[in-house]
Amino acid sequence: MFLQLAINHPEALPRVVSSTPAWVWGLLAALVSLGLSQTLARQMSLQRVTLTPVAMTVFSVYGIVSGFGKSPLFWPVLIVWLACWLLVVATTTSRAEPAGTRWDTATGKLFVPGSWLPLVMILGIFLTKYIVGVELAMAPQQAHEATFALTVAALYGVFSGVFAARGLALIKAIRRAPAAALAQATTA
Repeated sequence: MFLQLAINHPEALPRVVSSTPAWVWGLLAALVSLGLSQTLARQMSLQRVTLTPVAMTVFSVYGIVSGFGKSPLFWPVLIVWLACWLLVVATTTSRAEPAGTRWDTATGKLFVPGSWLPLVMILGIFLTKYIVGVELAMAPQQAHEATFALTVAALYGVFSGVFAARGLALIKAIRRAPAAALAQATTA
């Protein structure tokens, strides 16, 4: 419905945007700031490595609960979300570590090169949540339509799964570092 509105009646979009609560735009600004910060190379603590994947997973689950919590499809939606999340995590964790990632044992921080992927994923989750919110405000009965609900669940699962896979890959890099440093020291 939102996409049909945007294509067939683009003049209605300003009304949709102006009807959006101000806090949503504040949240978008904070999320864009978070995503842009990840385009730069940086050093991160273990806590920082886990913060974004956890936050994006929580935001994703919040999207499921707020959109479909009262729908009879809630449990199937949650199962599809979880299945997509697990599939992405299982198939991409080994490849999700950015090239050039390295653990600095002296500082206890992980060096991570910048990447645009987190910003794209953050915007994907935000836009999914925003469009679903607009769709359900315009046509609440869609929360009871399986195709709509399960598609949204799959999107949320994939987006948050990518974050989780990347976070797990970074944690694996931290765990591998002491063994790699020890092996390097013994061969030198």
